[in-house]
Amino acid sequence: MNNLTESNKVLLICKEATFMVNAIADKLKSSGYATVLTSPSINELNALKEDSRLLVLYLGDYIESMPDFLVFLKDFCAEGEKALFLIGSSTEFQLVEKKIPKSLITKELPRPLNVKDLVDALGDEMEQSFEEMEKKSILVVDDDVVFLKMMKEWLSDNYRVAIANSGMRAITYLANNRPDLILLDYEMPVTDGPQVLKMIRDDSSTHDIPVIFLTGKGDRNSVMSVVKLKPDGYLLKTSSSIDLLKEIKDFFDKRKLKEIKGKFE
Repeated sequence: MNNLTESNKVLLICKEATFMVNAIADKLKSSGYATVLTSPSINELNALKEDSRLLVLYLGDYIESMPDFLVFLKDFCAEGEKALFLIGSSTEFQLVEKKIPKSLITKELPRPLNVKDLVDALGDEMEQSFEEMEKKSILVVDDDVVFLKMMKEWLSDNYRVAIANSGMRAITYLANNRPDLILLDYEMPVTDGPQVLKMIRDDSSTHDIPVIFLTGKGDRNSVMSVVKLKPDGYLLKTSSSIDLLKEIKDFFDKRKLKEIKGKFE
């Protein structure tokens, strides 16, 4: 592989370092991956959560007696956007799928394993990951889960999209993530949009993240109440997908142009 980076770390999870497991580790290392062997332990995996987004789980008979670990692994992959590769038998795959939905499993590789197949699968995932990282990231905050789902469908082809269904969930997300843009619902229960915007602006680590309000009301008074809070813009929830995508693209284009001009001033 070319253009290897620190993100090319692989966590190889196995019950014991058998001859095959060691052979896999050696092949991954010779292919340019920094490979770390770890046991199927919640504590051990939790301690390594920042080390890699590539996980290879080498299955065996032991997996049937570890439902708690599989539940943890499901949440671990979902929350950390990890890529999970399984090596095992069809029976073992079925056991895992009882706890981890197939949508969270990147690829299942049957035994006996051709290690080249694993290296190729990891390479494909890395290429997709690099392409995905080139996209701008957007956090959409709204208490309406149906609206969140629709927005994610509209935006995901062009942007990396994260969602939060409350103001406080958004603040929690921002503690560890820095999106390129926040689309923030103006009216939400408990912690509304204006309160969230104030918290974002008052925090030195997030104060310069652009925020565009989402509002369902287009009358003059409603719009003026939004604008007076000085967000980076506002969008009507009634906008079509075409109009909304155009507005967001125009926003990013204007910011890019401003950055370019700033370099020559």
